[in-house]
Amino acid sequence: MALNKKPVHGMKDILPNEMKIRDYVIRVIKETYGKFGFTSIETPCMEDIENLSSKQGGENEKLIYKILKRGEQLDLQSAQSEADVVDYGMRYDLTVPLVRYYSNHANDLPSPFKALQMGNVWRADRPQKGRYRQFMQCDIDILGEASNLAEIELILATTTTLGNLGFQNFEIRINDRRILKAMAAYSGFAEADFDSVFIILDKMDKIGLDGVARELEACGYQKENIDKYLALFRGFQETDESLAFIEEKLSGFLDEEVQTSFREIIDSVTATKGDFFKLVFDPTLVRGMSYYTGTIFEIAMPELGASCGGGGRYDKMVGRFTGKDVPACGFSIGFERIILILMESGFQVPSQNRKIAYLVEKGVAKEALCDVIREAQETRKDGTQVLVARMNKNKKFQKEQLIAEGYEEFREFYKNPLK
Repeated sequence: MALNKKPVHGMKDILPNEMKIRDYVIRVIKETYGKFGFTSIETPCMEDIENLSSKQGGENEKLIYKILKRGEQLDLQSAQSEADVVDYGMRYDLTVPLVRYYSNHANDLPSPFKALQMGNVWRADRPQKGRYRQFMQCDIDILGEASNLAEIELILATTTTLGNLGFQNFEIRINDRRILKAMAAYSGFAEADFDSVFIILDKMDKIGLDGVARELEACGYQKENIDKYLALFRGFQETDESLAFIEEKLSGFLDEEVQTSFREIIDSVTATKGDFFKLVFDPTLVRGMSYYTGTIFEIAMPELGASCGGGGRYDKMVGRFTGKDVPACGFSIGFERIILILMESGFQVPSQNRKIAYLVEKGVAKEALCDVIREAQETRKDGTQVLVARMNKNKKFQKEQLIAEGYEEFREFYKNPLK
């Protein structure tokens, strides 16, 4: 029986044209983030299952690819639960591995530590357009910086990177988990119910205010609390001074220091950003990860009509590993969605070097072939990309393919020089 030539369901082979774009995007990302002082790191693709199942990854913890114990450690006959047969899992994001990495190496790292991490992650998700079970993530994080300078730097670094990739007219939506909690408290919800309320609020863009009201009612919450809660969002939508409106309503529920810091982030980014994106306060922004403790943000791309990355502050996560909290904040670009947009728009990687193809007819004498290779080696020294390849019978079609790959010059070598 023939082996299966298709990739595993939910994963994909990457053809040369897409790989070229991916390499270009990675290069732009690394160069731009490097100018902001971020340092590249790498973590293993697997983590201890206890780390991945520590109730910090939200719904993603239900999507972990779990790895069986091996050899003598795997005893299926006496196993009573999954914990008896599983010890590792494939990472579902880069944040948990980063925090473990930082906790393990903090004494050898600068403070604050500005990390750039790019790598594949795995989720047993339902595959669909732009969503795979193996996909690349691209994160920048600042650990050890308690002030809002971390948020400002993360937003500016990320938007500069997107601008360098040619993206325009996108939005950075920004909110704060403490504002979300203050809104829920102002409305009379019990603190124990906050997360459940936020899960429903997170559906606002799909089901609208009325849909949120119906779901809150279905959960048994008091109508007066629901009405007071939704009145905040209606008022927000009806005013041009949305942040001022929320601040006024939440007086006594929201710490003044949180207000000042949050407004400083918005004012600082707005004053220094270019005109290729908007920074928008959005009190409906929730972000699903339970580890967020403060500012949260998300990228809204008009080409997708959906989010293309996000992040926020997670000051309590390092403490889960070390017993001592460390301020931390991060921003992740939706790498695969960016690639999808570029592919569908017919994006061509800017050619910086000349590309020449040396086509050698089969049967060329060894001495002549050595001369061709020697010449190619010499030509490459000035940065020119030189392809040395055997000449196909259908030379016209071969050249058409090479032209499509960006080759703009050809040299042909025949076994009979007079040809």
